Amino acid sequence: MIRTLVLSLLLAIATVGMVTVPTVGPAQAAEVKTVTLDVQNMTCKFCPITIRKALEKVPGVIKAVASFETKTATVTFDPAKTNVEALIKATTNAGYPSTLKTK
Repeated sequence: MIRTLVLSLLLAIATVGMVTVPTVGPAQAAEVKTVTLDVQNMTCKFCPITIRKALEKVPGVIKAVASFETKTATVTFDPAKTNVEALIKATTNAGYPSTLKTK
């Protein structure tokens, strides 16, 4: 019980000094873009990890998810900081050539 009380007190003290971060407004959210890439050379369940890490190193990438089952990577990024060509280059340089998936 004392442990819980001390932890609660420490948490309360820590939150007092926290800075409020502004939320993303509609104008900023419109700038984010999501694309899906068809990725070649995926041969095992560990390939998506390499692809995801390569994409996350690209400045402007917000989120990258690669799937072994569908042989795709879905990338959310800021188009003011990067583009599809840079994403394709990142996967290709990692050994997994990709193309923009069309519907």
